[in-house]
Amino acid sequence: MKDYDESTAFLGQWGRFQQVVFFLLCASIVPNGLGAFSVVFLTDIPRHHCLIPEENLTQDWRDAIIPIEVVNGKREQSRCSRYRLDVVRNLSAQGFIPGRDVNLTDLEQEGCVDGWSYSKDIYQSTLVSEFDLVCSDQWKQPFTSTACFLGYLVGSFISGQLSDRFGRKPVFFTTMAVQTTFSFCQAFSPSWTVFTILIFFNGLGQISNYVSGFVLGTEILTGDVRVIFSSMGVCMGYAIGYMILPLVAFFLRDWKSLLLAISLPGVLYIPFWWFIPESPRWLLSQGRVEEAEAIVRKAAKTNRVEAPTVIFKDYSAHDDDPQEHLNVISLVKTQSVRSTTVILCLVWFSLSIGYYGLSLNTSRLHADPYISCFLSAAAEVPAYMSCWLALKYFPRRLSVICILLLGGASLFLIQLVPETLSELAVALEMLGKLVITSGTALIYAYTAELYPTVLRNTAEGVCITVSRIGSCLAPFLLQLRESFEYLPYIILGTLAVVSAFAALYLPESFGKPLPQTIQQMQKRESMKCPCITRK
Repeated sequence: MKDYDESTAFLGQWGRFQQVVFFLLCASIVPNGLGAFSVVFLTDIPRHHCLIPEENLTQDWRDAIIPIEVVNGKREQSRCSRYRLDVVRNLSAQGFIPGRDVNLTDLEQEGCVDGWSYSKDIYQSTLVSEFDLVCSDQWKQPFTSTACFLGYLVGSFISGQLSDRFGRKPVFFTTMAVQTTFSFCQAFSPSWTVFTILIFFNGLGQISNYVSGFVLGTEILTGDVRVIFSSMGVCMGYAIGYMILPLVAFFLRDWKSLLLAISLPGVLYIPFWWFIPESPRWLLSQGRVEEAEAIVRKAAKTNRVEAPTVIFKDYSAHDDDPQEHLNVISLVKTQSVRSTTVILCLVWFSLSIGYYGLSLNTSRLHADPYISCFLSAAAEVPAYMSCWLALKYFPRRLSVICILLLGGASLFLIQLVPETLSELAVALEMLGKLVITSGTALIYAYTAELYPTVLRNTAEGVCITVSRIGSCLAPFLLQLRESFEYLPYIILGTLAVVSAFAALYLPESFGKPLPQTIQQMQKRESMKCPCITRK
């Protein structure tokens, strides 16, 4: 059976057809970058304290009714308590002055029974101020992000199998519609519960759209163009959206306006349906040779080249056995595929928890949340460029191992930096984020190159599902800093180093064509991992 790249070599790598597919798929990822970290602004907690209703109080008592607490060595107003209003009202009526006639520490306190007053120096409103996600309900604020990540987890698992079963293009556009629709509906949420349900489906659509678009482009494009797309192209689309997010949030400081702004661009992608084709590789894997040839002939016409009389003469339904619908069980059924799957899941998990842990931790780079977000997004640009260079010139396995070791080393070194050199600690943390971001982009392409067409999207989906467990754990990992400041860095660094040694047992895919069948995948040579393989 002739290789797909060989059969379609007459098209060239960078004709008008490939250019349209490349740029449209990259553009379709921009909304993902906009929405991925929108929760940073949507669920940020403004400064707040108990609301003081309009009462006949003197200014002295109005200023003193909120207790002063020491938080992280700083004195600030209590966020969840006030002195009892009826007591303060009586003392104010009698002309007593707080601090002189009355010892405030002797007064009884109460909760914010009249609600809260929120500062508007940064935001006009957030989800927190809209639904009072503070004090006893403060757990709802981080759980909102967790609900989105849970949507990522479920979407990663089901979208891959649906895409392998029903095609890349239908799943790509369906999940794009899901992402746009639920993001739009979130702006009209009447309660936090409804918002949480909607953000779950929004996250499901986001990751499903990303994975389907990534695999679609990887299978349509060939050679160096495929490498650029899978490393720098699709990732740059994500980074552009990520960098635009703080700019949009800066001008739209109301959470509803921000949601509407980041959801509406999805409508612009409806015409893409008529310009982005189905993956010919997937059609061939299903035995639909005529449909695959029709797409390639149309591409030849667009590129103004002549197609041969028969393009896929060596393909048939018998070659790829489309009647056998492979599923997630196929990833662990045989020894070689099982070893590859388990090791990749470990690498994906380590990179994901590292990426989200360091991304969420970059808020301390600057007091302004908009600048912090932009710095975090801008750091990804050189990461994706280095990923492209690695994919173009270096073996995949070696690149992954070096990235994990460098990332782990930079995180381990943070604890050795003295407090007087805080800038060096931040530089090491940003180096760790840059390297791990590069690895996150690279592992998408590496995974796609290892698995056959009939199983590629399912494998990507399963690996991303495991990685989303890491993203869900990342916010809780950062809380370990309260026990020991450097514990999160030690855990992330250890995971990176362990994953680097496990990656030694992965097959190499550099310079090799994408496998079409399980048999072609099993021919890839790799070292045997004693922890996974059975005698």
